[in-house]
Amino acid sequence: MIEPSLALYGDAFARVDRLLEELLEVTGVRYGLLVDRKGFVLSHKEALWAPRPPALDSVATLVASNAAATAALANMLGERTFSEQTHQGENGTLYVESVGDQALLTLIFDVAVPLGKVKVYARKSIVQLAAILEELKDIPPVQLDSDFSKGANALLDDLLG
Repeated sequence: MIEPSLALYGDAFARVDRLLEELLEVTGVRYGLLVDRKGFVLSHKEALWAPRPPALDSVATLVASNAAATAALANMLGERTFSEQTHQGENGTLYVESVGDQALLTLIFDVAVPLGKVKVYARKSIVQLAAILEELKDIPPVQLDSDFSKGANALLDDLLG
């Protein structure tokens, strides 16, 4: 089974969540997602006024796939990478920018929102997001021992009978 490449939890998750919320407030973006390169949603926010969001797991998978294809194109053209992608439609825009080599900041917004404003504030947020993700590299992975497994099984047995 494929698993996320990053584990975002605790204080790091709260800080990422706060950064996404601030980014939405200052730019007018509807939805903000931090997606890992495997296509997993690490964190997401939606504006209070935004309509029901699209299927975010599907968006994340497609964004990561598109980023991988774009990276292959960049490589073919002699570039190390293309750090951002913009997809503009009649009613909305999808903006994706790399957060280091680990994640993708994905923003979905209406055409009334200026793309330049989104880019300026996104780049400021990306510096902070990259610093948080860099901190996670130093944290050892959570190790669950057999006592945890036994306790979890006992709780499930009690719960489900």
